[in-house]
Amino acid sequence: MALSRSSKSEKVKKLAGELESSTSAIIGTFTGLTASKDFELRKTIRGAGGHYHVLKNKLAARAGEGTQIEAALKGLKGVSSVAYTSGDPVALAKALSNWVKENSEFTFKLGIVDGKVLSVAEIGELATMPGKEEIFAKLLFLINAPAQRLATVINATGRDLAVVINQGVEKGKFAGAAAPAAEAPAEAAPAAEEAPAAEA
Repeated sequence: MALSRSSKSEKVKKLAGELESSTSAIIGTFTGLTASKDFELRKTIRGAGGHYHVLKNKLAARAGEGTQIEAALKGLKGVSSVAYTSGDPVALAKALSNWVKENSEFTFKLGIVDGKVLSVAEIGELATMPGKEEIFAKLLFLINAPAQRLATVINATGRDLAVVINQGVEKGKFAGAAAPAAEAPAEAAPAAEEAPAAEA
């Protein structure tokens, strides 16, 4: 059933609103995709933080005007679908690439990330990159590692000092300074004994 002009216009507006905040997209095509596999595909894309639409090529080009993924939606031919996201493009590429490995009915046409159009080979490369969360985790580890090492060294210094002091106390090394003061009165005694002799 053909869409009326108003229905097309409404569909374009809705899609344009969704695409407006998108920073990356992967355009694909499919043949013989069953309803159950289509459901699985949509679920996979949602799990990666993306959205998915099967497109009429002219409507896609109109909906993409003025968006960051406009270049990917121009001049499409044949059956086209778009998976798009404003989140992590690597997560979307990974999810789609893994799904396509097991479902040959779907193939990539091209991709786009931050205005740069990607070939099918570049989509594969994007899928092998670490995602944002993985990069942030590594970055936090690198930032925290020096602080943790410093804390370990500082704690070790205090601990080692305490061990040395404790060993010194156990061996009586710190009692030696008090001994000469205790011996001083004994040395003064002979001087006192000599005093009567001087008087005689």
